[in-house]
Amino acid sequence: MRLSEAGLKDKTAWTSRGYRVPNFDRQAVTDATKENPFWIHFGAGNIFRAFQANAVQKLLDRGVLDRGLIVAEGYDYEIIEKVNRPHDDYSLLATLKADGSVEKTVIGSIVESLVLDSENKRDFARLKEIFQKDSLQMATFTVTEKAYSLEDGCGKTLPAVSADMKNGPGKPQSYIGKVASLLYARFLVGEKPIAMVSMDNCSHNGDRLRNAVSAFAEAWEENGAVRPGFFAYVTDPDKVSFPWTMIDKITPRPDASVKEILEKDGVEGLTPVVTGKHTYVAPFVNAEECEYLVIEDSFPNGQPGLEPCGFIFTDRQTVDRAEKMKVCTCLNPLHTTLAVFGCLLGCGLISEEMQNPFLKKLVATVGYREGLPVVTDPGIINPKEFIDTAVNVRIPNPFMPDTPQRIATDTSQKLSVRLGETLKAYLRTDSLNVSDLVGIPLVFAGWLRYLMAVDDCGCAFTPSPDPLLDSLQPYVADIRLGEDVDVDARLRPILENETVFGVNLYEAGLADAVCRYFGEMIAGAGAVLKTLEETFS
Repeated sequence: MRLSEAGLKDKTAWTSRGYRVPNFDRQAVTDATKENPFWIHFGAGNIFRAFQANAVQKLLDRGVLDRGLIVAEGYDYEIIEKVNRPHDDYSLLATLKADGSVEKTVIGSIVESLVLDSENKRDFARLKEIFQKDSLQMATFTVTEKAYSLEDGCGKTLPAVSADMKNGPGKPQSYIGKVASLLYARFLVGEKPIAMVSMDNCSHNGDRLRNAVSAFAEAWEENGAVRPGFFAYVTDPDKVSFPWTMIDKITPRPDASVKEILEKDGVEGLTPVVTGKHTYVAPFVNAEECEYLVIEDSFPNGQPGLEPCGFIFTDRQTVDRAEKMKVCTCLNPLHTTLAVFGCLLGCGLISEEMQNPFLKKLVATVGYREGLPVVTDPGIINPKEFIDTAVNVRIPNPFMPDTPQRIATDTSQKLSVRLGETLKAYLRTDSLNVSDLVGIPLVFAGWLRYLMAVDDCGCAFTPSPDPLLDSLQPYVADIRLGEDVDVDARLRPILENETVFGVNLYEAGLADAVCRYFGEMIAGAGAVLKTLEETFS
């Protein structure tokens, strides 16, 4: 059984082994899509193949749609060259359910894949052709938050961006420069309307994409590299919209255990590829069963009718509330909590941590007791039910190969939103008292303990990548377990940092609690677990 057009001619071989296969005429869909594309997606990664591509597959199977997806990859071209094209753009989705079952689906909704590379004349010309089509309703993005940034960490414009802004839309090298060039092609053929929809997991994602694209349009128009009116086109929401979205679905890197399951079924050619840019990608994706996608209903060329697959279209304010509910209360704070303590306690999987009764109580405290009283209720998703699903189904799922180390990446960039917003809400109301908080200061203390890069057994470990590691670790680097330390003096420079926590923890009245918990957790080997046990016994 090979994952290809030829290999899928014998559908019975697949269905007899429990695979769902495309239930539509793929050639007819391919022809219709290439002639009149309605949706192009940028970012050929796991979340796209597990979520958006699967959603379109369902609608194709039901006859709701008659056209599929085109995908473009603008960061790592090898994904297209070594995974998509060798498998005729088919992929496998293994949905890992909490009851232990695995739902196996052959995804055939992607019918064309291209590289977003201005040096590739054929593909770039094809992308421009797609953007010039009347039928194109939206371009969507899962390209990670950093792709929207035009500056480096010091606030200096990136060299490729500077060059592209100077040289114009002819042969751009930066990601957004290439996207802006495609929009310019659409502008030239009659200022045709389109929705540019970021589906990346970051706050107000539509604004980030809009700001980046409009910066190029403005620079190009100012230096005469484009026709007058391009900037007005890009910034007119009746022509080019940049909707906000909230997306939520966990898709860890392809796991060896899932590969083994598929290979036992007889599927061949599933060996993952590690590209020159260190992307780990395979012909299959493993993902959880839960998924949420809330989209601002702003589509100047018409909304493509995706509600039947579970996408929720609503107004911007509701999208914002849904995003805040997830990121500030009902999921992301719980993940950060488990990431920090999972690394300290040597846990290999996030799901494994939920077997620890004290970590489970900590998560419940952060979510239910401390978060829910100030949760932002979007009205379309019940916050308590969202946490219930996270705590009882999603996070404990033993078949999801997600790790604390992955989620611990960039924690210094996450704390101000994931936990700091709750603190701010407490400070804004007279009915709640910061001094009653237990879970949040314990998580802050746990993260500071994590910065020591020594686990609860006293063994060194390598912290996950974080842009502030080099500046923060020196404050705790020479602290030794079991030694007397002036905790307040050591931690004060960090605890006063509003950029990290969202507030000055001294001014907020939480610093003493954080220092106390940190002091308990450096008392010796095993002190982290002991602190959890004493706090939640």
